[in-house]
Amino acid sequence: MDAFEVSTLVYLPPTDVYEFLLDFPGYANYSSYLREVHQVGDGTVDTEYHITVAWWKLSYTAHAKVTSVEPPHRIDWRLVKDLRAHGYWAVEEAPDDAPPGRETASRVRLVIEFDPDSAHAGMLDLPRLVSLDWVVNKVTPLVEREAEKVVERIVADLEGRQRPVELTVTDRSE
Repeated sequence: MDAFEVSTLVYLPPTDVYEFLLDFPGYANYSSYLREVHQVGDGTVDTEYHITVAWWKLSYTAHAKVTSVEPPHRIDWRLVKDLRAHGYWAVEEAPDDAPPGRETASRVRLVIEFDPDSAHAGMLDLPRLVSLDWVVNKVTPLVEREAEKVVERIVADLEGRQRPVELTVTDRSE
């Protein structure tokens, strides 16, 4: 299994951040590549999300399921179709990291573990002469840039003002 973690600080208490994370369909407002999020359930355990992303001539719908929740600190999930992947959102109180004028802060982490060998060309309707390796090489830097933009937009909505956001990305692969 390969794994990575993305984390950042949000200047709000964990309960506010957690409630936002439960509203997964709202994420579609933050990325031009995220076309649609269809939710089946109330956001708690067993809720399924059908997440459609599109880039270039490609479109893919991931199917994720919430497997456990620990309000206001953790949301666990796994993919239930095609790729073998699972992970969680963690929200930890971090009052010592709050800047002057803010009462508190929370460290928000997204941890993803996945089996890269579970990806295969049959998952996508690839144009002729386009390999899955080519798509992965093109999409990887795009995903990294887009993730930073999305986090900045989310933090601006949560905190009520735009600010530079520092993302920490940690490769936790074996």
